[in-house]
Amino acid sequence: MISSKIYIAGDQGMVGSAVFRALKSKGARNIVTRTRSELDLVDQAAVRTFFESEKPDQMYLAAAKVGGIHANNTLRAEFI
Repeated sequence: MISSKIYIAGDQGMVGSAVFRALKSKGARNIVTRTRSELDLVDQAAVRTFFESEKPDQMYLAAAKVGGIHANNTLRAEFI
């Protein structure tokens, strides 16, 4: 069993949900998640407050802005 407190950013996406499932299958029981509306990762003060209050031992960053082929071709700067 993994006893560490683990924060997964982006747990609702393809990669983050796979990380979440993998950790759960290995016995992790103390996994912390937040939706984008609960924690805006571009808001430095909010992120600092979150880390000060939650104090995770591990963090997996799988949060990203994603789009399909059309979005990637037409909004290139948005995905850098």
